Amino acid sequence: MLGFLVNDGQGGLDALLGDAATRLGADGLRVAGALQQNQEVAPDRPCRMMLAVLGSDRVVAISQDLGRDATGCRLDPQGLAEAVALVEAGMARAAPDLLIVNKFGKSEAEGRGFRDLIGKALADGIPVLTTVSAIQRAAFLDFAGDMASELPAELQAITAWHSALRAVQA
Repeated sequence: MLGFLVNDGQGGLDALLGDAATRLGADGLRVAGALQQNQEVAPDRPCRMMLAVLGSDRVVAISQDLGRDATGCRLDPQGLAEAVALVEAGMARAAPDLLIVNKFGKSEAEGRGFRDLIGKALADGIPVLTTVSAIQRAAFLDFAGDMASELPAELQAITAWHSALRAVQA
């Protein structure tokens, strides 16, 4: 019920999650969630992190500009909370066949971010697809228990995983 891909930390799986959402949506499935989009600002500045809310035209900024020499976490907790609320509202309007969350990150490991929504989706029988970094893997596996299935970073593996879940649920 909880498929995950191991993320290299550089956003390399964002496009793959987008491709999965597009493919499964084209197959007639209702896909909810949020996909990360990074916008380059300048060569010497960190990118601007955005979450595109699936099923809407909303894109929410989730990073803060802390200045050129800042080394702290750039995640904007208010932006993340806004994205979570938008996804949750969309799911309340129409139950999806799949929830895609760009990543189970530090916020989720600490009990914030998309964590509660992932748990609610799983409790409602909605499969979830996400990515996890090596740093957050132990916290993710503690959260996921025996529901977690590591998937290869391939579109065919994702669609086969979801098809197998649907066959079991049918």
